[in-house]
Amino acid sequence: MKNKRPANGEPTIRDLLSYQIGAVAGAMSRGASLRYRDLGANLGEWRAIALLGACETANLVELARRAGLDKAQVSRVVSALLKRGLVKRAENLSYGRTMPLQLTSEGRKLYQALMSAALERDRAFRSCLSDDELTMFRSALHKLEIVARALAQTSQQA
Repeated sequence: MKNKRPANGEPTIRDLLSYQIGAVAGAMSRGASLRYRDLGANLGEWRAIALLGACETANLVELARRAGLDKAQVSRVVSALLKRGLVKRAENLSYGRTMPLQLTSEGRKLYQALMSAALERDRAFRSCLSDDELTMFRSALHKLEIVARALAQTSQQA
């Protein structure tokens, strides 16, 4: 599909920064999905496993917040991981519904395999950027995140 500019010269969706970032993120996610599927996890499972691997324990609400997903999505992912024996609930029953989750030994093995694949992919992405470009890219992403969160907050209040 060619990006034809309208006769009046008006920008198209492909000119929008949010569209361009989304397209790159989508391409990265599709590639990750294929790679992680080969290791036995979908993207939602990868996120939950990676977050639990990084922080040792987290409850459902914390996982959802950290993953940037809604609680219902994370709940479905966690249920699947519990059934597969990759995640377990903490032993202390006093937590109630906010019971912390943690990786099992099998979950930890999968975490290590997934992280190895993720780091390999990350090296490939970084290889096309110089150190200066990577620094500028991170700075730009940080600024865009601040604006995106502010716009979302403003929209939520409207």
